[in-house]
Amino acid sequence: MCSLLFIKSSSSQPKLALCNSFLAISALILLSFYIFFFDKSHNYQPLNLLEPFQKSCPAANTSSPSPLPPTNLNHIVVGIVGSMNTWKKKKAYTEAWWKPNVTRGYLFLDRAPKPEFLPWPSSAPPFRVSEDITGFKVYPKIVRPDQVRIIRTILETFREGDKDVRWYVMADDDTILFVDNLVEVLAKYDHTKYYYIGSSSECIKSNFDFSFDMAFGGGGYALSYPLVATLATKLDECIERYPYLRVSDFMLHSCLADLGVALTQEKGFHQIDLHGDISGLLSSHPQSPLLSLHHIDTIDPIFPSMSRSESINHLMRPAKVDPSRLLQQTICYHRPSNWSFSISWGYSAHIYENIIPRSILRRPLETFRPWRNSIRPPFYMFNTRLTYNDPCQAPHLFSFDSIDENVKGNQTVTTYSRTAPRGLPPCSSSGNHSADFITKIHVTLPAIRLEATGIDCCDIAYAPDINTTQVIYRACMEGEIIA
Repeated sequence: MCSLLFIKSSSSQPKLALCNSFLAISALILLSFYIFFFDKSHNYQPLNLLEPFQKSCPAANTSSPSPLPPTNLNHIVVGIVGSMNTWKKKKAYTEAWWKPNVTRGYLFLDRAPKPEFLPWPSSAPPFRVSEDITGFKVYPKIVRPDQVRIIRTILETFREGDKDVRWYVMADDDTILFVDNLVEVLAKYDHTKYYYIGSSSECIKSNFDFSFDMAFGGGGYALSYPLVATLATKLDECIERYPYLRVSDFMLHSCLADLGVALTQEKGFHQIDLHGDISGLLSSHPQSPLLSLHHIDTIDPIFPSMSRSESINHLMRPAKVDPSRLLQQTICYHRPSNWSFSISWGYSAHIYENIIPRSILRRPLETFRPWRNSIRPPFYMFNTRLTYNDPCQAPHLFSFDSIDENVKGNQTVTTYSRTAPRGLPPCSSSGNHSADFITKIHVTLPAIRLEATGIDCCDIAYAPDINTTQVIYRACMEGEIIA
């Protein structure tokens, strides 16, 4: 037993020596590693084992990307649908709002212009001739080829290839667009997402016949660039799916619904599915920037003693000075006389011989008729006030006459002249303070743009027995009651 132990101990000595040598070498390596890589007295940098990967996959920039510039008119392209048969009559409407060398867009005609229209004027949008669709496989099944031409204007406008486009706005040749307000409204939305922005008809029946979620194209609508880019690849396929549809607006609504895109309503677009005198509507415009007017030829001229085209050009005078306030309603009171003033800036002014709250005056007077006379009420998508020969309810009417934007103190003054005698006695219940002798109303406002959906308040400067009165705009006080 002892001899065996001795023999085993003798044989382990070389192994032990080898083990000690290994430990010594390892210690030297670790010490060198520490000195080389971690000793701060050296100028060497620690080894970066990830360096090869970092070179091929650089780290993402953690700083915020530069914000996009605000939307401006150059980011919008307008596609206008026109007809050679009606262009002679309609071109005055388009030229009223088109800004040569500023507005971008195209007029799509059903055929090339006649020689009498050439050379094409620079005051009008550049024209294009709509593509021939008679070769379409589905053409024999298309119920209304003219409506397919209209919807394909979206595709053809996109194919023009304009740069830096954020929005496409589609309209008819009798649509009046207020492009500065379009810029302000569209700037609210993310143009990198799918957007279909427009408005329904004013009439319940028109919406019922098609859809309450459809933009009526005569009033104009806006499509974001990504949506149009996608639609351009799907539109002809959609036309093949719906050849039986009879209206381009409903066809577009159906195509977009199939893409999962719903309408975003903006109350400033106006189809004007109305007849007669629409002054009641324009004098109580929704609290939203005015974006468009349509069907100018189916309504009375919007200013008395003017033609339709003259009326539109007259409205454009204040629109060029302060589009943000155009048709925006401002209400204030002259309490010593028990008068209510309602101003639709740039269009009309009303004096009521009674104190009437804003909640009532903001409802349009029903001076107009519905698109179809045979239907029963309710007619409209909004509440109205009936017109009465009641001296306490019927207004004295004044229409926009002139504008002066060079007033001392950086102010703008608009003047409104009496339209006609009211032909009623004074309102006895409010003190018999007649306003019959007032012939002009001067409205003064600061040259500051009105924020979208905002309102102004005002004060009345009036002296008895003077045939003019002053309305002075100001900011509303916190919690101010307009009643």
